[in-house]
Amino acid sequence: MKNVRETYHRLMHKNLQSMLGRNVQAYMDAMVVNSKRLETHVTDLEELFRTIGKYRSKLNPKKGVFGVQAGKFLGFLLTERGIEGNPDKCAIIVDVRSPNNVKELQ
Repeated sequence: MKNVRETYHRLMHKNLQSMLGRNVQAYMDAMVVNSKRLETHVTDLEELFRTIGKYRSKLNPKKGVFGVQAGKFLGFLLTERGIEGNPDKCAIIVDVRSPNNVKELQ
């Protein structure tokens, strides 16, 4: 199938419509549950699992990570402050030295 990724993306957006933007973010083949308070995180996870079960979808337990306060996801750093640039990737740009002559500039 040529459009599996797009079909899955549409399916997730349709099935998780009530949760998207509120406490779940869905990206291609991954989901992030982002709770406003630590006390509601378990409830948000239960809501996600119920919704996934309702549509008979399955998750890969080897890919799941639970209870982290920050982590790298799709090349970005997710923290309690929100989505930030990955410091490893930003360091490459910050460390680039300026050209010293016309030849280096070209």
